Amino acid sequence: MAEARHPLFERLLREFGLPEVGAADVDAFLAAPGEAVLFFTGDPKQYPESADVAVILPELIRALPGRFRAAVVARASERELQKRFGFARWPALVFVRSGDLVGAITGMHDWDDLVTRVRELLDSPTRREIAVAAVRDNTLAPNPEELS
Repeated sequence: MAEARHPLFERLLREFGLPEVGAADVDAFLAAPGEAVLFFTGDPKQYPESADVAVILPELIRALPGRFRAAVVARASERELQKRFGFARWPALVFVRSGDLVGAITGMHDWDDLVTRVRELLDSPTRREIAVAAVRDNTLAPNPEELS
């Protein structure tokens, strides 16, 4: 029998209408245009900050209307997706734009710091955009041997 979900995580799904996504359907959720946030809760007994993040996630959505959509990652898929998105600490809010990773905020932070970090991530390029720019800049850079 599956372990019962923490009431605050259940509230995100039922009261706030956040979808629950797993390894099989996360790409469909992320493929939509714009920013998305994946909430990796971890085990709330092991990571009690998860409950705090579950309380403030709807507040973040209200504070930054229209900036992102959010989903709760299914517990059964968390470890697999953690490897894909490359964060080390729980809980985590993973920011993705049009399927490409932007970054993650892990643990719990005070409100002002959290809102600042979220805004910074929403305004940041994706990891793919950074890599493409680095390759482009490297290609356009003069060859050091030609400068001699």
